[in-house]
Amino acid sequence: MTPRAYAAQYRQTAVSSAVLEASPHQLVALMFAGFRDRVQLATASLERGDTARKGQSITEAIAILGSLDGALDHEAGGNIATGLQSLYEYLQRRLVEANLHNDPAILREADALIAEVQSAWNAIAPAAPAP
Repeated sequence: MTPRAYAAQYRQTAVSSAVLEASPHQLVALMFAGFRDRVQLATASLERGDTARKGQSITEAIAILGSLDGALDHEAGGNIATGLQSLYEYLQRRLVEANLHNDPAILREADALIAEVQSAWNAIAPAAPAP
């Protein structure tokens, strides 16, 4: 096994462990981080001319948006959940456009929009229970 393969295996194990131990709030935070990682990888892949990796990264980012959308609680979330659903649908459309037109500006826009939501989400993190 190559050093790169060992690193990838370690990374996957670390992600799996984080998911298994995460609270619902932390799972959503992990999805935001994963989305941003995929979009940034798509941007870097586009700049390197690696269209296959760009397409794969965008597909993965779109799948994460689908999971975020599916996690919305419209009953409890009301207008906020509706607004997030609209944002996720908009971003899915924009990512398809970015993929079709090889447009890094759209990828940067998607990253920036989710960064804002991610920041707000992290700001409302539930307090850790007292020991």
